[in-house]
Amino acid sequence: MYAIIDIETTGGQFNEEGITEIAIYKFDGSEIVDQFISLVNPEKPIQPFVVNLTGINNAMLRSAPKFYEVAKRIIEITEGCILVAHNTSFDYRILRTEFNRLGYDFIKPTLCTVELSKKLIPDQPSYSLGKLVRALGIPMSDRHRASGDALATVKLFQMLLAKDTEKEILISLIKAEIKSGLSPKLLDIVERLPSKTGIYYIHNEKGDLIYIGKSKNIKKRVNQHFTGKNSKSKKIQVEVFTVTYEETGSELVALLKESEEIKINKPIHNRAQRKSIFQWALYEVLDENGYLNLKLLKADGRKKEITSYTTIQEGKNALFRITEKYNLCQKLNGLYETQNGCFQHKINECNGACLGKETPEIYNQRVEEFLTEMSFENNNMIIVDRGRKVSERSAILIENGIYKGYCFYDLNYQITNVEVLKNILIPMQNNRDTRTIIQSYLRKNRVMKIIKF
Repeated sequence: MYAIIDIETTGGQFNEEGITEIAIYKFDGSEIVDQFISLVNPEKPIQPFVVNLTGINNAMLRSAPKFYEVAKRIIEITEGCILVAHNTSFDYRILRTEFNRLGYDFIKPTLCTVELSKKLIPDQPSYSLGKLVRALGIPMSDRHRASGDALATVKLFQMLLAKDTEKEILISLIKAEIKSGLSPKLLDIVERLPSKTGIYYIHNEKGDLIYIGKSKNIKKRVNQHFTGKNSKSKKIQVEVFTVTYEETGSELVALLKESEEIKINKPIHNRAQRKSIFQWALYEVLDENGYLNLKLLKADGRKKEITSYTTIQEGKNALFRITEKYNLCQKLNGLYETQNGCFQHKINECNGACLGKETPEIYNQRVEEFLTEMSFENNNMIIVDRGRKVSERSAILIENGIYKGYCFYDLNYQITNVEVLKNILIPMQNNRDTRTIIQSYLRKNRVMKIIKF
């Protein structure tokens, strides 16, 4: 759990500032679960430049609670949380100073969104909160007020969590829980998981990732791990300390994240998925008569494949659908090994290519139609799908036929402006797995829309 905080002060000499306003949003990595916002009477005058900056003046604070009156609520809402702020050293120092005056030692693990942004969103001209959220297209209101700044920091932090493919932020949270002595039972772990689409991360008691998975129902899938009888499930049941998750809304985003993050983090119980899971591939072969054949073969990285499949049966089923859709000869494409042509046997509406009744030029046009539809080469497109909440969408960027990554957005401006889109994009590797995942998903499922540019 994270406590995302912003504090406004009176200004003045170092360690003599007083708090004028505080906002804390308790954030579980997916949504805000609690909040505390209050003006605070600092019992000292506000510097004139601060009044101009924040709009908070001395008159507004006369009837506001003093810090000791809100201290208990601050302790309650931050209990068991990592403190997150934009320039955490400032907000944490101010809080610790105020608590020290009350004789209380306020100690929390911290994360700074300035430092995280420099690492995960490099090459920005400025990392001030206002300029950074503007560059990322994050909507912001009440700038230089605690609530507005803290809420913008929540949205920034959620974006940083998604960009952190090595899961360093997540692991720091788990280690904080370990220090607190938290060791939940399997039933408790399952109970707090959502029944939504996304990625789940199973950690051991050292905080290490031991398994990454995706599901359209995270709670149901994790429960299957905890009740399973196979050897992998039993090992997970013994080793699990906690389970964290990221909602994606889109199953396609979940598939892509799972593939990428398994290869990066190499969890011990994801051995089979560290390498490509697509062992069979579809290839284009020109036969001796000049006809383009589609051949399903064991995947060979030295050859240019059209697409690939996890099993030979999946490949055969897909090839059957392709021949039906494009009126291709099933015999030429290896689906039926018959003495006579498939036209004579009426297997499908074949025009007789296998009997020489249809010329290679005419037949190959239909094959090329299929190849054009399947190919990403030179394509520029944005695949828009569901987001993590009703007001949000996910976007997957393919540029010049290369998969660049994905993002979540609230405003059309964030994807219609290329610079903003590239800033908020979570970059990912372009490889045969990602290409096949996208191709396979688009063949079998509908997305909200595809924007070509």
